[in-house]
Amino acid sequence: MKLRPLHDRVVIKRLEEERTSPGGIVIPDTAAEKPIRGEIIAVGNGKQLDNGEIRPLDVTVGDQVLFGKFAGTEVKIGDEDLLVMREDDVMAVVED
Repeated sequence: MKLRPLHDRVVIKRLEEERTSPGGIVIPDTAAEKPIRGEIIAVGNGKQLDNGEIRPLDVTVGDQVLFGKFAGTEVKIGDEDLLVMREDDVMAVVED
């Protein structure tokens, strides 16, 4: 099943955080926090402005982004856990 987000929404797959601390201690799943980094796997057409024009999104499929811990709505499609959120909830694009 594929998701096609509407308007200015994006679909994000969370990237797994490292499970070992800098000191070498393994962090169990129950103590780990939700990752705040993810990869965009789908984007909507754009945001509709007051004058009726559509402004394209600044992010594209494949971008790695940062977002808030509690941003977006979690959905489960098949065996994948995904996030659907507005582009406004994305804080930054990670560039190499």
